[in-house]
Amino acid sequence: MLENNEIENIRKSANIVDIVSSYDIHLIQKGKNYFGICPFHEDTNPSMSVSAEKQIYKCFSCGAAGNVFTFVQEYENVSFLEAVKIVAEKCGLTFRNYHSPKAKVKNNKEEYEIMELALKYYQNNLNTSMGLKAKEYLQERSLDEQVIKDFSLGLALDKNHSLHELLINKNYSIPKLLDLGLVNRNGEYLNDVFNNRIIFPIHDLEGNPIGFTGRIYEKTDQAKYINTKESPIFKKGQILFNYHRAISEIKKKKTIIIVEGNMDAIRMYSNGIKNVVALMGTSLTANQVAIIKATRAKIILMLDNDPPGEDATIQNGEILENAGLTPFVVRLSNEKDPDEYIIKNGAQAIINNIEHPLDFLDFKLKYYKKNKDLTNPTDLTNYIKLVINSIKDIKDELLKEITLKKISDEYNISVDLLTNELKKLSTPKKVKEEPKILEKEPASRYNLACCNILYYMMNDYIYINKFKQTLGYFKIKKYRNIANEIMYFADENKEINMADFISFVAPKDYIYDDVMEIVKSVSHEDLKMTEFVEFIKVASNEAKKDTIKELKEQINNELDEEKKLLLAQKLIEIKKGCVGNE
Repeated sequence: MLENNEIENIRKSANIVDIVSSYDIHLIQKGKNYFGICPFHEDTNPSMSVSAEKQIYKCFSCGAAGNVFTFVQEYENVSFLEAVKIVAEKCGLTFRNYHSPKAKVKNNKEEYEIMELALKYYQNNLNTSMGLKAKEYLQERSLDEQVIKDFSLGLALDKNHSLHELLINKNYSIPKLLDLGLVNRNGEYLNDVFNNRIIFPIHDLEGNPIGFTGRIYEKTDQAKYINTKESPIFKKGQILFNYHRAISEIKKKKTIIIVEGNMDAIRMYSNGIKNVVALMGTSLTANQVAIIKATRAKIILMLDNDPPGEDATIQNGEILENAGLTPFVVRLSNEKDPDEYIIKNGAQAIINNIEHPLDFLDFKLKYYKKNKDLTNPTDLTNYIKLVINSIKDIKDELLKEITLKKISDEYNISVDLLTNELKKLSTPKKVKEEPKILEKEPASRYNLACCNILYYMMNDYIYINKFKQTLGYFKIKKYRNIANEIMYFADENKEINMADFISFVAPKDYIYDDVMEIVKSVSHEDLKMTEFVEFIKVASNEAKKDTIKELKEQINNELDEEKKLLLAQKLIEIKKGCVGNE
């Protein structure tokens, strides 16, 4: 309750118009509301409305909507409580009940503790006399004390200095150490996974250590790098290396640079190019694409300057394109990767490359020309088919058209012919058969009516009272839950408005998404009691239709004539006033 009161006070101290404007979004007043470019989709015509009176925003194009906290939450890609903290700071206030995500790991608490302890152990090793050779190696690689500190580098010593013994002595279970990938079992014996290796920790998006990469630093025939296996807290496809350090600079520069290796990210970051993350594999996963998309930043792919790196650039670029994103490409000449490039050419040279990236489309067209004689009709045909095949699943119709136009202009081929080829190669997706519209319609009408009723109730106490006096009940559980929360909030506060109600339900995971779905899908500039009453009638009527259908089935299945008569009388009573039933 204390936290809710504090959040409510912060919300009331914040003017949503000022907070939205603080993100360089130019708002123009038109009547009661302000309008600006929506930052949550590719918006060319201002489609986002911000209401100073209601303290909410709504995009009439993509549907984004909410209060000041949800705007910051979506824009900054942070948790709700982090958004409250940011808004408080913008208003010159302090959110006293805020706890950072790093200090508030709810699940797998013990696993996080173990990884934190392991990291401290490795860091301590590097700073002892036994770590001198490893430090000399790091210095030879131009990684100084500041880099060691910034990236929490450590050292795994030999088998006589085992991590697992330390952890077992602290009462952590062996199965848990095995699950986390810190220990291997060899018959009856346990061995540390990392021995005689420099340790590079891997952190999750919030900055908690969840895994390690170990690199040899002395001559040996062992593999150069070994990595922690995936574990309950370490899923490679759900993170990007260096994200937790880079995110503030990504937001500031509005550009995210994606490199291939951890050392590339470390080298760039330590040379002042801090908006850089590294892949945790060869290709981006859906989770990683979602993380990148949420930054709303310009995307630059700067992968290794070798054939596999070139292939990976195409692969990842097309993954991003298929997600509706437009990547750019930097290819570094002469050196294998950004790490080597900076060592030999300096940071400014790589910055110059970043400032002049290639358009991904141009890079792709050039890539598909490799090893082809385009004066040869067969090679030219194969090239065109490769390009068309690569764009057939892209959602951006404009990008498809531009690509076809480029090929048409370059090789004097009809755009219509290319478009027909695109249609041939495009494989229509199988659409799951839907029930007949007539069967689906009553439920749709009922859901629509319920959403509108709840939207009205979130905005004014008068509609809550009207709901209690008339309908009073929703047959669908999620709508009942929302109605109960609305009535509870209104009774506790003796008033209600949407901006405060959104803040109230934000911590309630079981209901928040359903509330926001209504906020985004329903829009009424002016609330009218006559319209509200119509929604009540529709909901009541549709509920009665379902009851009538059930009663008809009971009558058909009932053998006892007396009971059948009673059911028929009940059916007639319910039909009274229910329009549209025979």
